[in-house]
Amino acid sequence: MTVTPSSAFTRRTFLGLAGAGLTTVALAACSSPSGSGGGSTASGATLTIWLDTQRAPAIKPIAEKFKKDTGITVKLVVKDFANVDKDFISQVPTGKGPDMIVSPHDKLGSYVQNGVVAPLQLGDKTNDYADVAIQAVTYDGNVYGLPYSIENVALLRNTALASSAVSTFDQVVANGRAAVSAHAGTVKYPFLLGLDPKQGDPYHMYPLQTSYGSSVFEQKSDGTYDPTKLTLGDAAGLTFAAAVKQWGQQGILNANITGDIALDAFNKGQSAYYLTGPWNVPAIKKAGIKYAIDPLPSAGGETAKPFLGVNAFFISAKSQNKVAATKFLVDYLGTDTAQEALYKVGGRPPALKTAYAVVAKNDPDIKSFGDIGLNGVPMPAIPEMASVWADWGGAELQLIKGQGDPTTVWNTAVKNIESKIS
Repeated sequence: MTVTPSSAFTRRTFLGLAGAGLTTVALAACSSPSGSGGGSTASGATLTIWLDTQRAPAIKPIAEKFKKDTGITVKLVVKDFANVDKDFISQVPTGKGPDMIVSPHDKLGSYVQNGVVAPLQLGDKTNDYADVAIQAVTYDGNVYGLPYSIENVALLRNTALASSAVSTFDQVVANGRAAVSAHAGTVKYPFLLGLDPKQGDPYHMYPLQTSYGSSVFEQKSDGTYDPTKLTLGDAAGLTFAAAVKQWGQQGILNANITGDIALDAFNKGQSAYYLTGPWNVPAIKKAGIKYAIDPLPSAGGETAKPFLGVNAFFISAKSQNKVAATKFLVDYLGTDTAQEALYKVGGRPPALKTAYAVVAKNDPDIKSFGDIGLNGVPMPAIPEMASVWADWGGAELQLIKGQGDPTTVWNTAVKNIESKIS
C-alpha cells in the first residue's frame, strides 16, 4: 500500500472500525441529495451527514435535540471511511452528496481543490478551540471545518524498566540499553518505533526530525503550509538524515520492526520505550504493562513536534441548507456536551478548550497526549503531500538499513519530490 496522507492518517483515526463491522448502512433513511428540504432552513428541512460507526452513537442524541429545538431533521448515514473522501468528491458536484461530512483534516486540500467544501463561519468562537486545531482546518486563509479531536504520538515508557522521564533521545537510548543489559534475555530492544518494511514511516519519525529543526514544508504565519517551499532538503534535514543512518547502524531503529511487531514486543515487556499513539494504549493496558506517557524527547536539541491529526466536520459546497448546517455544527457539535461525547467513543483529546479541560482532569492519558499535541504541527493538508510520502519514507528506510551516503540519499529524495510537485 502506498503511504499517502490519507492512508497514514486513516489507519490511526479510524482504528477499530473494521472490527465494528463497517458497512454502508443508514441509521435513518438512505442518503438523499444535498439540501433535501428545498433549500429551506425552517422547520421541516432535512440535513444529511456522512459519518462512521464509531461516531454515530455520539451524534444521534445531538441530532435529536437539534430537531426538537429547530424542527430540522439531521439524517445520519454511516459510510465506509476507507473510500468516503473519494465518494464525497465525486458525489457533491452531482448534488447527491451529503450536507456535512466527518473527516480527517488532511483531506481538506483535496476537498478545496475539488470545490466540494464551503468555508465555515466560526466568528468569535474560533478562539474556543486549540490553535493547532484551527490551523489544521484552515486552507488558503479560510476556516473550513469544525474541529472536534486531536491525535498525535507520544513516548510510552515501561515504568518497571525505566523509572523516570527524560528529556533527550540520547537519554532514552542510554536507559533503554541499560534495561537490555539488566534484563538480558527478556528485554531485547532499547527503543521501539514501528516501521513499514517497504516505505518506512515519516509520520512516526517526524518528532525526531523536527527536534533537529527540520520540517517538510514551510509554515505560513497562520500555521498552514506553503506548497511552493519544500524544506526537507535544508541543512537541518541533512543533519537529521545522518542521524537516521547512525540510529540504524546502532540498532536503535530497525527496518524489520513493523508496527505490529513493535506493539507485541512492548506488550511482552521487551523494551522500556515505545513511540506510538493513543490507538495502541488499550492493547498495552490489556497486556498489563505499567506505563507512563512522556513528552517526546529531543534528539537534535530543539523541541520535538509531532504531526497532528485533527478530526472535523465539514459542510458541502453544494448544500442548499448551509445556514442550518452551520448552526448544527457551530451551536450543537461545538459544545462541551458534544465534544465530550465524541471523546467517549473515540478516546481522543477534544479540540474545544473547555471540553478538553474537563476530560483532561479525569483522564491522565488524554492529558498527556493532549498536552504534547498542543506543541505539535498539523499534518499538511495540501495536495502536494501526496507527492512527498513515498520518497521521504523510502529515504529514511534506506538510511536505517545502512544503505548509501545520507546527504546523497536525502538529496535524491528531495529532487524526486520536487520533480513530482512541479
